[in-house]
Amino acid sequence: MLEISEKTNLLEQKSYKYQLQDVAEPNLYRDIYPYDEVPKIPFNHRRVPIGMPEEIWITDTTLRDGQQSVEPYSVEDIVEIYKYLSRLGGPNGIIRQTEFFIYSDKDRRAVEKCQELGLQFPEITTWIRANKQDFKLVKDLGIKETGILVSASDYHIFKKLKMTRKEALNLYLSSVHDAFEAGIRPRCHLEDITRADFYGFVVPFVNELQRMSQDAKIPVKIRACDTMGYGVPYTEVALPRSVPGIIYGLQHYSDIPSEMLEWHGHNDFYKAVSNATTAWLYGASAVNCSLLGIGERTGNIPLEAMVFEYASLRGSLDGMDPTVITEIAHFFKDKMGYNIPPMTPFVGSNFNLTRAGIHADGLMKDEEIYNIFNTKKLLNRSAGVMVSKTSGLAGIAYWINSHYELEGEKAVTKQDPHVIALKSWVDEQYEGGRQSSITENELEEKLKEISIMLKGN
Repeated sequence: MLEISEKTNLLEQKSYKYQLQDVAEPNLYRDIYPYDEVPKIPFNHRRVPIGMPEEIWITDTTLRDGQQSVEPYSVEDIVEIYKYLSRLGGPNGIIRQTEFFIYSDKDRRAVEKCQELGLQFPEITTWIRANKQDFKLVKDLGIKETGILVSASDYHIFKKLKMTRKEALNLYLSSVHDAFEAGIRPRCHLEDITRADFYGFVVPFVNELQRMSQDAKIPVKIRACDTMGYGVPYTEVALPRSVPGIIYGLQHYSDIPSEMLEWHGHNDFYKAVSNATTAWLYGASAVNCSLLGIGERTGNIPLEAMVFEYASLRGSLDGMDPTVITEIAHFFKDKMGYNIPPMTPFVGSNFNLTRAGIHADGLMKDEEIYNIFNTKKLLNRSAGVMVSKTSGLAGIAYWINSHYELEGEKAVTKQDPHVIALKSWVDEQYEGGRQSSITENELEEKLKEISIMLKGN
């Protein structure tokens, strides 16, 4: 059968109909995932077209997936995080939704407190177990959309659920039916999709969801979950690891529109950000992230990273306020006691900090030489230096100017006697066997001594 595609405006074949393959034994892709070896990346040289949606956005799982991997947040913490997300996402709602647990009284109080704020974005959604009691909780809170876990791989269907594919499919469809009965939009989380039989289970299952959605006249959202971080962004990679192939396949063989398609990834193989960007490029409107990348094992897609990926792809922040990212980092560190690794991009203490004197010399001449962008403007964080044995006169001069906010005629140079004296003291420290960087307090105290000494002379 031939039809004009609404997406490409080309005549395309629509005769691809995939039926559920209810196999007796699980397909564990042992050639790709041998377990005792590093997972393999097979190529089949099949290319799919880039299909960037008209609109792309970010959804958040800080208060769901993120909260699963740290100490429980208080109600007050959750409300503050929600307000930060709203400010960061801006008036256009680039951070479109965030999901909450609603199991406990504390969870529900947090939802209600956030609802009382009356913020348009991000929309409050939930994540629940697929049973009627939980759907009632969602409805009682006045929430319109909820996530439902629908594990997609045979690892989960056969090994965890102890079911056949047919039994799992029927269970999942029953849960979606319950959501429809409650008048709630279901968001189906296809767990472990990068180890799933795409044409033998995923496509037939999603096609059934589409049929039910059309009958009920209630949209069903599909979240493709790279639960173990196995996804690969490269072109011509074979399924089930191909992110382009998964996104294209869900659109082409299951007719999922971009606005109903979402990517959720993990960072086990350092590919969370590149996979999320790839999902956008190939047709998913939404990528699901968490603040600071906090999540199971190696974490989720860092939300702050996708703020800058969005701006890079679109050429604009579209109303997002990235300076809030620095406030969020301070909140997690100071209020919640979360340890942010110092080299973490955008939020770590060393992210725009240099120790090398040759780099500091460049910063003094023109900050743009060694700073990724105007971090003072975009993140409210000036480029900095840390004084160590490699800082040199330039590093010390730059530290003094930035620490004391000296500009123009007030700024010191490498020839300033304060800089030369402080450099001499620093050299003595390391010649005496010191290994660590010198703290700001130490530098402040020594500079006071030097100032008094120079005035006396």
